[in-house]
Amino acid sequence: MRLPALFSVPGDALAGTAAAGARPDRRTLLAIGSSLCLYEAGMALNDWADRDVDAVERPHRPLPSGRIRPAAALTAACALTAAGLALAARAGRPALTVAAPLAATVWAYDLGVKHTPAGPVAMGAARGLDLLLGAAATTGRTARALPSAVLLGTHTVAVTTVSRQEARGGSPLAPLAALATTALLTRAVTRRPGEPASGPFPATALTPARTPAGSRTGRRHPADATAELLTAACAATYAATAARPYFHAALNPSPPLTQRAVGAGIRATIPLQAALTARSRGTAAALLITALAPLGAKFAKKVSVT
Repeated sequence: MRLPALFSVPGDALAGTAAAGARPDRRTLLAIGSSLCLYEAGMALNDWADRDVDAVERPHRPLPSGRIRPAAALTAACALTAAGLALAARAGRPALTVAAPLAATVWAYDLGVKHTPAGPVAMGAARGLDLLLGAAATTGRTARALPSAVLLGTHTVAVTTVSRQEARGGSPLAPLAALATTALLTRAVTRRPGEPASGPFPATALTPARTPAGSRTGRRHPADATAELLTAACAATYAATAARPYFHAALNPSPPLTQRAVGAGIRATIPLQAALTARSRGTAAALLITALAPLGAKFAKKVSVT
């Protein structure tokens, strides 16, 4: 079930809620619960679908080693999917409207799409939908959260592209592309309102969801300065977490360094979520997301994140 990776999930809903201009509430918690269930469903289903390949490439994993029966893994995937959809339904129809295609994307990815060129895009779409699930559950709307979903999904596409060669190694192009994407996303998240946009992301994807208080009068609210500093700190942490392992994997795209880069990319999801939340002035939620990072790192020492 890869417990360390679970700590990268709650930040999706919290970032989506902040981007939608709301504060977390009971429905946000239901969205987080739904996300956790669907994420773990994907983990179990992935190992069930890959059991024959893992028997050759990673025989130590639970299914090929015989510690878990394939039928049990498939049952867990079905039960967790049902639980995730049920929790989304409790949060309201808008949340279920997002959770249903999210679940479908997870199953489609694990059962075949991941072996096609569309695999990374499907995984990025799943992460973006997970962010939108938080916005839909809390506010019933998703439009204002779309820019944040695009940025988070782009990061996920980069990580997934690198992960496709983690078992056998491969070309340095994937980690180089991920390194460039990290730089572009860091720039995009920290861009100030009104600053001319540059690069591949549209202006709407770079603008915080909320208009800073006092912007009409030219005065800066103290909360704006705090949010800006926190955004910059989280974005710097994001870049620092991912950049070095990507660079090392580009220099030597061997399986160990590539796996380390993938793990770093997954861990970097948390500070990116915090940065997206902070730029929408969700300061408290951003700090909560940030607190999940050391917990994930602690468990990653005992259980592999990939």
